[in-house]
Amino acid sequence: MIPPPSHSAATAVPRGARSRAPRVLQTLEAHYPDARTELAFTTPFELLVATVLSAQATDVSVNAATPALFARYPDAQAMSAAQPEDIEPLIRSIGLYRGKARNLAALARLLLERHGGEVPNDFGAVVALPGAGRKTANVVLSNAFGYPAIAVDTHVGRLARRLGLSGQTNPDKVERDLQTLFPRERWVFLHHALILHGRRICTARAPACGACPMADFCPQVGVGLASR
Repeated sequence: MIPPPSHSAATAVPRGARSRAPRVLQTLEAHYPDARTELAFTTPFELLVATVLSAQATDVSVNAATPALFARYPDAQAMSAAQPEDIEPLIRSIGLYRGKARNLAALARLLLERHGGEVPNDFGAVVALPGAGRKTANVVLSNAFGYPAIAVDTHVGRLARRLGLSGQTNPDKVERDLQTLFPRERWVFLHHALILHGRRICTARAPACGACPMADFCPQVGVGLASR
């Protein structure tokens, strides 16, 4: 099942967003042509687990922990036999590790009970898993199954507002705005490229506007405000 668009009420994108969006995409394509997820995975199950772990944590910290985790629990069947306290020591370096350990144990059991141990290529089924949500489903379905989706994390939301592409703070509404501005076939690339740009240049607290290739047309909405 292809991920459905956000069901948030329609909102008007900011003035100038429709003319600015093609320039944003062209610039991102020039500077991040090979943009892809930085989470390390080899199977849909590993991607699902890594994405759940990445909530309020860096990809670097997740990638440091998952080799040992996946060696111990390579698939849903293996992890379904684990208790949260078995998983905790393997992900202790990741933020909120206790809650995430509970979610992973429950998630693996549900995969085994409902989906034969396989990650479903169905948006609603992924959202229903413990520790998952709309962002997780978008990441998993787009990267594991090739479906068009825009996962809105803190980087994507921040850049959407700074670039004047959305005036929303709700991730679902930001997602809807971006869907209306960019071609469907570039949604996955857009998600990854915005994340890279947010990590390397347009950081939360000290954006390097002088080094930004979009400086000449970026409205810099909220730059300097930690809440952005």
